[in-house]
Amino acid sequence: MSRIAYVNGRYPLHRDAMVHIEDRGYQFADGVYEVCEVARGYIIDMTRHLDRLARSLSELQIGWPVDRNALVAIMREVVRRNRVHDGLVYLQVTRGVARRDHVFPSADTRPSLVVTARRSDPQVARARAGEGISVITVPENRWERVDIKSVGLLPNVLARQKAKEEGAAEAWFVDPDGYVKEGAATNAWIVTADGVLVTRPADFGILRGITRTTVMDVAAAQGLKVEERGFSVEEAKNAREAFITAATTLVMPVVRIDGTTVANGHPGSVSLALRDAFFDAAEKTPV
Repeated sequence: MSRIAYVNGRYPLHRDAMVHIEDRGYQFADGVYEVCEVARGYIIDMTRHLDRLARSLSELQIGWPVDRNALVAIMREVVRRNRVHDGLVYLQVTRGVARRDHVFPSADTRPSLVVTARRSDPQVARARAGEGISVITVPENRWERVDIKSVGLLPNVLARQKAKEEGAAEAWFVDPDGYVKEGAATNAWIVTADGVLVTRPADFGILRGITRTTVMDVAAAQGLKVEERGFSVEEAKNAREAFITAATTLVMPVVRIDGTTVANGHPGSVSLALRDAFFDAAEKTPV
């Protein structure tokens, strides 16, 4: 079956989908995006994702490309047309098409909207979670406003490539004081010896992950304590457990950091329990 995309009011074949060469997303990375998990025929945590989209758009002074309810309808339609029961739906909004100039174009420039969806195999993800992943650490070299989910991801791309070259699945950005900030595409967590979940505060230093927020709901339901504070690379290596969260990974155990084995080198019970309970706690929008 051929994949279908949505591009500015049309549903072209994925292979034929295109935007103008002077779209500001292409010229300047002047845009934002969101990624929602699709699981068991539901779009997961859509309200929180669209709330974060609204914040990102506001921070960059970009208008909504369509009404919010219309965007929900488009996302559901793209998922349906691609027959995605489990997978991802991706949406990107840019400031639109205008003559190349660093300053904003005229106020009547219409933002561009692209939505795509693709399938994934949940059994593959479960098997990966059963084994755990490796991460590496890299120095923080991104702009300060990583709280905005911008399409400007070149440092993240380079970090992920370095991780791949070193046989790891993710890279954690580390601040000058040696504290973990977040992953190239995930939030970072540890579990202390006494069972406390620790993740960095989501102010302006990291992205406020939607999966991160839902995991906090799951933790509360399981009676687990969560501390929002920094943790060092050394503390992470000596932790009882470590894991990452994102819509693309849910809760994914980390078993090695920079080649150092975390605990016994196997996924921990806390992270696996959080993963198992995630779907029941998340908001589910029928496709």
